[in-house]
Amino acid sequence: MSEKIDFRSDTVTKPTVGMLDAMMGAKVGDDVFGEDPTVNALEEKIAHIFNMEAALFCPSGTMTNQIAIKCFTNPMDEVICDQTAHVYRYEGGGIAYNSLASVRLLNGERGILTPEMIEPEINEDNIHYPNSSLVVLENTVNKGGGKCYSLSQIEPIHNLCAIKGLKLHLDGARIFNALVATGDKAAAYGKYFDGISVCLSKGLGAPIGSVFLSSKETINKATKIRKVLGGGMRQAGFLAAAGIYALDHHVGRLAEDHQHAKILADALKKATFVSSVMPVETNIVLFDIKPELKVEQVVKAFKDNGVLCNATSNKTIRFVTHLDISSTMIDQTVSIISKLNP
Repeated sequence: MSEKIDFRSDTVTKPTVGMLDAMMGAKVGDDVFGEDPTVNALEEKIAHIFNMEAALFCPSGTMTNQIAIKCFTNPMDEVICDQTAHVYRYEGGGIAYNSLASVRLLNGERGILTPEMIEPEINEDNIHYPNSSLVVLENTVNKGGGKCYSLSQIEPIHNLCAIKGLKLHLDGARIFNALVATGDKAAAYGKYFDGISVCLSKGLGAPIGSVFLSSKETINKATKIRKVLGGGMRQAGFLAAAGIYALDHHVGRLAEDHQHAKILADALKKATFVSSVMPVETNIVLFDIKPELKVEQVVKAFKDNGVLCNATSNKTIRFVTHLDISSTMIDQTVSIISKLNP
């Protein structure tokens, strides 16, 4: 097999021909001056989709999340999130470094939090405690195998935060996967969250970029923070054009990725080297290997057979389906799984 089938992440996609044409034809200006028409169009478009006032285009989801946390906290505050949350595990300690805030970690079911989990962890007003100021949810949950929140689960968390005076931010790196899976409407999200981070370079297939959505006041503040963090881009319309194209052409097809993930999960359940497979809701498949095996040898066995994947622990392997995975590749991978003997 000459070309590797790459399930390491949905960030490995290449721009499609149509996306490249859109990028090359983009009208651009200096975005730091607010003069890039394509960046402005992307920000207006995605803010409208989620029924929020304004948006800010940034290089990465880590930056949009970190900007949001800095906007919604003060030094000595505390952020409440799940212990698997990307903002805690995979953003380089940014909450402490950028915002001088501490973190209260909860143990949700596959990363999904409930008001009953959150409320007892909100600190009372006491000089010994940090000020609980922000709750962060992640949808879909990466470490939860792409598990989704529905709006019916989000609403009571929003209500609790409103009563207690906390802000609510969504790390929506794969929010469109969640929307396709649940059937919820993006426009409904705006009334529940103070901030939303949307990644364009995962399931939607853009080469770079995430967008932070919030109120106009917060986005004004966020724009300065982006500048301080080194995120002020110039003729960024070439990149923003890819995001617009992705929103117009790549959302509906996410259902195909979800179906591909289910096919892989079904094949893995029958594999001799697999002990368990986490239920699949979207485009992420997490499976545990038999205890007598080493995860490195299983990942290598897949690679030797032309399939790339990642270990997420000493017993767990992750497959992520995406825009560049075809039905033929899925069939080939199923065949490899059935014959693999690591």
